[in-house]
Amino acid sequence: MIVAFKFVHTADIHLDSPLKSLALRDPGLAELIGNATRTALSRIVDLCISEEVQALVIVGDLYDDSQTSMKTARFLAQEMERLTATGIPAFLTRGNHDASSKITRELVLPDAIKVFSGRAETVETTWNDHAVAVHGISFRLPHAPESLLDHFSSPVPSAFNIGLLHTSLGGAPGHDPYAPCALIDLQQTGFDYWALGHIHKRALYPGPTTVVMPGIPQGRDIGEAGPKSVTLVSVDDGGVVSLEEREVAVAQFERLAVNCNTLSEWGVLVDALKQALRTARREFKGENLIVRPVLEGQSSLAWRANRDADLLRGEAQSIAEQIGTIWIDKVEITLRPGEARKPVGAVRDMIALVAQNSLKVGDPRVQAEMDLILKHLPRELRGFIGDSEEQVDAALNDAMEQGAKDILARLEEAE
Repeated sequence: MIVAFKFVHTADIHLDSPLKSLALRDPGLAELIGNATRTALSRIVDLCISEEVQALVIVGDLYDDSQTSMKTARFLAQEMERLTATGIPAFLTRGNHDASSKITRELVLPDAIKVFSGRAETVETTWNDHAVAVHGISFRLPHAPESLLDHFSSPVPSAFNIGLLHTSLGGAPGHDPYAPCALIDLQQTGFDYWALGHIHKRALYPGPTTVVMPGIPQGRDIGEAGPKSVTLVSVDDGGVVSLEEREVAVAQFERLAVNCNTLSEWGVLVDALKQALRTARREFKGENLIVRPVLEGQSSLAWRANRDADLLRGEAQSIAEQIGTIWIDKVEITLRPGEARKPVGAVRDMIALVAQNSLKVGDPRVQAEMDLILKHLPRELRGFIGDSEEQVDAALNDAMEQGAKDILARLEEAE
């Protein structure tokens, strides 16, 4: 393939995004991830320069709406100046997080950076003597419940047409339905490439129009596990598109299954945890790996693992420190009691009561307590369990289930 021109497509950088509960659990890990979004942006600029691309495309959510520090704005401006100093322009759209940010109102970027307004615009240009039309629209408000697709102009004849749209597309778990549209609607626009943003998981939709959701370039918590990257797009003289995934993340989050079936000795369980962590680090090719070991299976140690979860986390952290460049997010315990140690007596009765009468998310008592807690938290900590109703509900469920397990394990030990 003889390349006519190239560009880098990314989105959802969430520069200097707060780390919520991660920062409370492990300050060292918080520092690593706290600086990771900046490093990822710098690496994106480095990639553009080294590949000598014709442009950088960023489709929304450069930062979080809660961000007010102008240090973030200055860093972003410096990186964009470094990019444009080499003759590479950038095309930016604002997403739902950018729309309400103080940074958006005060940020000053180089002239070579095109920031699309809240009305659809088309920029006609040439890249390596090839006609290109870049179409884009920014969010004017933090919420965009209706499709923005109808606002775009028709494709420019004899040009390679690129559309920039921050959208939930057909919808995705954990993401609000912003500027929704259907894949078939994008394919029927006649554009050559749709550069999307908003969904944090990478997805490719090849067809007559290449549609790409690049995903977040740097994960920030276990909910954003797996490899993270940007997309290097190459186009030949005939308009044929080639895509390359380029990883820029400083660290990667992963869940790590630890099979504890039939284990009956504490030392053996710790050894299984150690071997799982060593294997994970050995097989991981990146810089830093942040794992959540998940102890699963059936074991007579289930009650003790829940009772001594803090000791298990301490063991895991100690092992991680010995290995190096691997970090522990938390230890998750899903063990089931072994056949040899079934609950009896009062513990058995208590398990039945918990199962029948346990509080659920949505219960007015739970909601009242949660509202009270959030109301009295400092502003910077209010998002520590999530920024959406779905995230808060999931965190509450997890906390209540773990609390019930802890109480039952201690009762079982006493019996």
